[in-house]
Amino acid sequence: MKKTICLFCFLSLIVSGTAYSQKYKTMDDTVKLNKEYVKLSNEIVELNAKLAIAQNDLPGYQSTAKNANADAVDAASSSSDQASKATNGNVKDARTAKRKAKKAYNEAKDSRSAKNKLSDQEDKITRLNLQLKKKNQRLQELEIMRTAINAKMVIGSPVLQNN
Repeated sequence: MKKTICLFCFLSLIVSGTAYSQKYKTMDDTVKLNKEYVKLSNEIVELNAKLAIAQNDLPGYQSTAKNANADAVDAASSSSDQASKATNGNVKDARTAKRKAKKAYNEAKDSRSAKNKLSDQEDKITRLNLQLKKKNQRLQELEIMRTAINAKMVIGSPVLQNN
């Protein structure tokens, strides 16, 4: 019983909150509504452009990360081979092994950096998609408000009242 009462109160609160959430209600508010609508439309266009650029750049980041990873693997393999030679070799082999180990380390850092950049780009695309979704939802809400105002205007017009 307590659960149903709590649920009923919660649902009535939600319904009453959404009923009064419309910001623009009267004909006087149409100027503000139109300004927000145009501003929001422009923001959506900008977000779409940024998203298109980010998505076009993504394959470049992916190929860079793939190439850097392959280079790191090759350098690590070469370093490992040289290190095994250096254990039975002379000082020259040890110096070469050290150089190749340093190169492998730098290649691994480059690979990690490329992977981080790829991850950042993917996060940017996700963030832009989320912002675009929110802006489109708000645009739909404004369209509903515009329709409600126009419906009130048509119902309250003197032409319809005389008929």
